[in-house]
Amino acid sequence: MNLDARLPAGTRLVSLAERPDLVLPVGRHNGAVWAEFLLQDPVADRLWHYLDQELAACQLVLLGEGDTIVATANSAPLAWDGTPDGLPHGWDDQMERSVAGLLDGTPANTLGALQIVVAPGRQGAGISAVMLGALMDMARRLGHGNLIACVRPNQKHRYPLMAMAEYVAWRRADDLPFDPWLRVHVRAGGEIVRVASESMTISGTLADWRTWTGLEFPVSGPYVVEGALEPVRADVPADRIEYHDANVWVVHRLR
Repeated sequence: MNLDARLPAGTRLVSLAERPDLVLPVGRHNGAVWAEFLLQDPVADRLWHYLDQELAACQLVLLGEGDTIVATANSAPLAWDGTPDGLPHGWDDQMERSVAGLLDGTPANTLGALQIVVAPGRQGAGISAVMLGALMDMARRLGHGNLIACVRPNQKHRYPLMAMAEYVAWRRADDLPFDPWLRVHVRAGGEIVRVASESMTISGTLADWRTWTGLEFPVSGPYVVEGALEPVRADVPADRIEYHDANVWVVHRLR
């Protein structure tokens, strides 16, 4: 692909449509960076195969020497009316809308970013901004006027007791967001629109969560779990724990 992005030396950008043999390696690359409980989202489990197959052209892979995966960027087109209220409810709803539009033939006018994953050994070198730029370029090439992203702030897990709205409002001395991933989006021209407080929902039994986290949940109430952006809430009599992952809607206007 010849996307208008400044690629790091020794790398090249391909799509899964061009390299379907990378589907499994990309899956391992993506899954390796997330806490185990974040891999239990039922919406992603049910719909992700559409990204690997029908929407393979929208899945980008940055390859290094020997086809090592440096970074990935997943996305899917969808229809959006351009208003804040018209944005999907959150990440899960975004995925649902994209697949529903694909299946019923609804014309898309927006590219929805789903995630960007940089290999741990390559983080901190500006590669996430390169992949974001590649998605913006793809949206333009598809004729879409916007790139939207339900962003998961990458340092919020260090402040799980702070409300997401308060965290998003936290600014550095240069008036850029405190959170590095939000900062990348703002520097690229993105507008922080609103918080998606229940962007992704993950629930399971107490035994499920013990397996996913290694923690015990002896009484009902909130628990701080490593990797969660806010406390998870246990209901011991119901043998249930439900977690809502809060994200932040960022809109990139491309026209």
